[in-house]
Amino acid sequence: QLVESGGGLVQAGGSLRLACAASETTFVSYAMGWFRQAPGKERKFVAAINFSGSHTYYADSVKGRFTISRDNAEKMVYLQMDSLKPEDTALYYCAADLGRTTSINRDADEYDYWGQGTQVTVSS
Repeated sequence: QLVESGGGLVQAGGSLRLACAASETTFVSYAMGWFRQAPGKERKFVAAINFSGSHTYYADSVKGRFTISRDNAEKMVYLQMDSLKPEDTALYYCAADLGRTTSINRDADEYDYWGQGTQVTVSS
């Protein structure tokens, strides 16, 4: 089970830090990702990290502004979001890819477990 937190309402230019708590130690052995879905739009890839944290991958739209990290001892994955823009407004999901450890990917269909999402709203 994955549980996201940290969403909220923030002004453009502000920051938020999302957290994803894993209920089982199993998840620390696999790649993890963040996705987002705006109303009326499809779910899109945001960022991913491999099991050790040594490799990360970002969508072009967030590169340089968002940072994904993980703390396997605490079974947590984080998404630090800086310089937020109104177009970042969406429901953000944490997901686990049980088919990958050292590698990562951006395809939502490859992820096996999903959290319930946390809402991020950026006002202009």
